[in-house]
Amino acid sequence: MQTRPLGRTGIEVSRLCLGTMTFGEQNSEAEAHEQLDRAVAFGINFIDTAEMYPVPPKAETQGLTEAYVGSWLKQRGDRDDVIIATKAVGPGPEHIRGGPRLTRDHIHQAIDASLKRLQTDYVDLYQLHWPDRNTNFFGKLGYAHQENEDATPLEETLSALKELVDAGKVRSIGLSNETPWGVMRSLHLAEKMDLPRVASIQNPYNLLNRSFEVGLAEIAHREDVGLLAYSPLAFGVLSGKYLNGAWPEKGRLTLYERFKRYTSPEAEAATKDYVELAREHDLDPAQMALAFINSRSFLTSNIIGATTLDQLESNLASESLKLDDDVLSAIEDIHRRMPNPCP
Repeated sequence: MQTRPLGRTGIEVSRLCLGTMTFGEQNSEAEAHEQLDRAVAFGINFIDTAEMYPVPPKAETQGLTEAYVGSWLKQRGDRDDVIIATKAVGPGPEHIRGGPRLTRDHIHQAIDASLKRLQTDYVDLYQLHWPDRNTNFFGKLGYAHQENEDATPLEETLSALKELVDAGKVRSIGLSNETPWGVMRSLHLAEKMDLPRVASIQNPYNLLNRSFEVGLAEIAHREDVGLLAYSPLAFGVLSGKYLNGAWPEKGRLTLYERFKRYTSPEAEAATKDYVELAREHDLDPAQMALAFINSRSFLTSNIIGATTLDQLESNLASESLKLDDDVLSAIEDIHRRMPNPCP
């Protein structure tokens, strides 16, 4: 398993990271532990979770994912052998703290609750799940500037994160669903106010959504704030299993109507071409999609997720897959014809 540096922290993380948002919804605690065991045995040292998980977010299941990871950590021991990342949610879900914000008080409440569920004294990477201001994320298009007078100042949020670092509860900090302005503003404030420097940005990145390459990829290189790529298979769409009107019984898109981001006619057309390309070269479509992400120079880690061990094994196999120049060139040809059908 290749490893890559997590920003300038001195922490080395595996190129594949195990995502856990299905734990507590589509996966039981026993299944979660099986996935964690298999991932670590394969060489993954990086586990990503969030206080909001599992997804879809619901009051009755909120926190179960961290709790399952926590029971595994307690059972396994050797806490220092794995890198645990979690996240504090931005404004939105009322069932979390009555309406979460990224204020000093909420940040402290969030980390203490996460540490309790995770049964650990610290997390290695603490991320802001999405911004506490009006901006674009989760596929929102267009931009009409509108000041949010109630937005938590970024200075307050980053200062609270510094308190967590100083207290030993957090080793490093990161952003998620963030824009180029947000990343650069965070870096500026860190330098100006002697605050922790963000180490990574967790944003969507896949063959149907390469918007990270515009703006953020340059920041990743020049500022050492690498990508933690989520939704690398576009909710499983890039496996090809939803093509031609197919709706697998246990597929995420079949079970949950909320996951529509990658289901447009344009996305299906592009997916069809990517799947055909993979099969022309005797490649598994999902593994080709993951291997493409693994090859990106701005990547820190590729967050894979699965609901079955068979899916996990297939995803793990992408680590050793190196795409040849013909395949990479053909991927670029498709991208030029159908760029980012799902921003």
